[in-house]
Amino acid sequence: MRVEKRGWTLDVLNAVRSLHKTEFSLTDIYAHADTLARLHPRNAHIREKIRQQLQILRDLSLLDFLGGGDYRLR
Repeated sequence: MRVEKRGWTLDVLNAVRSLHKTEFSLTDIYAHADTLARLHPRNAHIREKIRQQLQILRDLSLLDFLGGGDYRLR
């Protein structure tokens, strides 16, 4: 995994953890889009990247996708 990808994945995971709740929505994470954009200024597609990273976190068994834009932190 490239360093940039790990950075994104970790940054999104940190955003999830900062919510301090087990179940959350995509809208909750989108509230962190400005912060993520500042951390990754070369990416013009922040929301798409957030969704991609949530899929990676799901594939790593760190999240469950509940449907309808809802997730659960494991």
